[in-house]
Amino acid sequence: MRPSQSRLAAAAALGATLLLAACSSSPTVEFINPAVVEDVPDGAIPNITLTEDAVERLAIETVTVEAAGDGFVVPSAAVLITTDGNYWVYTNPEPRVYRRHEIKPVVEEDLQAFFADGPEVGTSVVVAGVPELYGTEYGIGK
Repeated sequence: MRPSQSRLAAAAALGATLLLAACSSSPTVEFINPAVVEDVPDGAIPNITLTEDAVERLAIETVTVEAAGDGFVVPSAAVLITTDGNYWVYTNPEPRVYRRHEIKPVVEEDLQAFFADGPEVGTSVVVAGVPELYGTEYGIGK
């Protein structure tokens, strides 16, 4: 072997050794699930718990249910209409926890949704991030 070839072979061997050493001592990365959907029996509505980072990434915003005549009102942006024609809102019963809640009957007027049966006055409901919560609940995009 010529001197330049032997130096090249030695450099390659040294590089491979360093690469293997670096791989074996690399820190373990722990995956943190940004959303946990509660395991519930069929037909029950689960709680969705998000990490603080997930709440920020999804830009979740909430408002409170207000009284309106004999019923309640929320911004129309809070309302999710499912393919079966039911109306829902996501309540926020505690920090970073969300739960779908049916509202009915619903009349929408001037970007407001009026209903008689659903979450009570003062209940926190999501107005930004509703589709993302629905997708999380049903595993859409996994």
